[in-house]
Amino acid sequence: MLTYSSQRTPLESTPLIPEAFAARYRELGYWVEETIPDFLLSACRSHADRQGLVALAHSLPGKDGKPGQVRWTYGELARYATAAARRLSEAGVGPGDRVLLQLPNTAEYLVYLLGIFWAGALPVFCLPQHRQKELAHFARRTDAAAHVFSTATGGADFAALYETYAGELVGEGLVPPVVVDVAEPLEPAEQPLEAPVAVVRTGESDRPSEQVAFLQLSGGTTGVSKLIPRTHAAYLYSVRESARICGLTEDTRMLVVLPAAHNFTMSSPGILGAFHAGASLVFAADPSPQTAFSLIEAEQVTFAALVPPLAQAWIASAERRAPNLASLSTVQVGGAKLLPAVAARIQPVLGAHLQQVFGMAEGLVNYTRAGDPQETVLTTQGTPISPDDEIRVVDDYDRDVSEGQSGHLLTRGPYTIRGYYREDRANRDGFTEDGFYRTGDIVKVHPGGHIEVTGRAKDQINRNGEKIAVDEIEDLALTHPGIHDAVALGIPDKTVGERVALVVVPAPGTSFTNPRRELHDFFTAAGLAAYKIPERVEVYSSLPVTNIGKISRRELREQLLTHLKKQP
Repeated sequence: MLTYSSQRTPLESTPLIPEAFAARYRELGYWVEETIPDFLLSACRSHADRQGLVALAHSLPGKDGKPGQVRWTYGELARYATAAARRLSEAGVGPGDRVLLQLPNTAEYLVYLLGIFWAGALPVFCLPQHRQKELAHFARRTDAAAHVFSTATGGADFAALYETYAGELVGEGLVPPVVVDVAEPLEPAEQPLEAPVAVVRTGESDRPSEQVAFLQLSGGTTGVSKLIPRTHAAYLYSVRESARICGLTEDTRMLVVLPAAHNFTMSSPGILGAFHAGASLVFAADPSPQTAFSLIEAEQVTFAALVPPLAQAWIASAERRAPNLASLSTVQVGGAKLLPAVAARIQPVLGAHLQQVFGMAEGLVNYTRAGDPQETVLTTQGTPISPDDEIRVVDDYDRDVSEGQSGHLLTRGPYTIRGYYREDRANRDGFTEDGFYRTGDIVKVHPGGHIEVTGRAKDQINRNGEKIAVDEIEDLALTHPGIHDAVALGIPDKTVGERVALVVVPAPGTSFTNPRRELHDFFTAAGLAAYKIPERVEVYSSLPVTNIGKISRRELREQLLTHLKKQP
């Protein structure tokens, strides 16, 4: 096992689950002595001859020059991942380094995910939609050694994005990550590697399985996403239990239509759950119902995970087109609350069993189960994975509410973090003194223990399952010299759940000719991800105040939303 040897700074220590709790989780068998790199290698060996992945590959174009489709066994995937690990090492990535992974749902995503782990490094999960503002923050905060992307990916000039934020880092006296462009083809290794590169890091647990495995991104409810340190043992416990609860087997054929980097897609039971069971993964290059339905029929897909707006799109499309979805047995819906009226249409229209999922990248995950009454499946978001998931529902003063009443959800347990990476303020505000995570969700618990989400305490916009912090939009808008004040809010939308709207008050002497276009250009130039840019902009001469003469931004958003709903 290697010690930390990179020229990059070591990973800083993160808040650990106290030993008294950790000892219990080990004793109960929740935490075992296995790391994620070892788990992945073991799965590839155990299921070497089984089909592991069907996906498009940008680095392996077909005869028409478009991305070619690969159909790899787990053994073949392991050979490509071994080559990716070597390429990363040759690029200077050392044991313990952090690597920004920014790829869409292509074969290269899975190849380089395994490659990063097997090179002894830690993935930092970025989205293809992230732009220089977010990328610079992630690179700066993690001292990333490499940035993995593909110049063949559509939607942005990723090389230009890199050059822009790398220039910012150099201007700050920092060393930017090196580029690993996966558009360059890989020659698979003749044999999979014998063992992943391992590393012992100081400042963490002396058990490799209880050290940080990767950095996931938070929903970004208070600005640019925070970094979530997930440990091997805790994360793998949630993966194994999720695979069991969801009934994954070698015969499962899982459609990956949501972004592969999402925690939902990775582990609930997701990609890693498929590895655990030896199931087949089918990656969809885009989330459209047309693409998904074609793959379901062609690949005999049995299992799919959606967010509510996508579930609605599937239902609407299926009602029009009557696709052949006979193989589809389970549709998971999570990422935001699914309305009961929509939930009730999953089975009749798509012909699949509905499983509701409610969780967070910080830890806690809930599922409805196959044996739950139909009414429970349609109206609640399930029960926790573990009997040792602790749940509290409290009022604004952290007092437990009466049974059946709504309140703030607090949780701690064997796979829920005790703090973010390098976020002292968020850790003070986001966790209680005794280690409960403040989820920001408003819930009530039914007599049988099922959780129903009734709202959010944090100000955010949920666009197609992507959480957008209103603070981030407003703070950036206020840097515009012509804006005196700004309020961001989500407008309900049948297609994507919520669309981003912005109400601005111009600075004296400023007028906007085409506010939506002008501010779109401003946010784009500032490096804001495209999905966060306001799709509707309203210009007000002043902002209304509440009935006590105070600007409460939450109440203000409610007033503005009521007003905007009346507008065309």
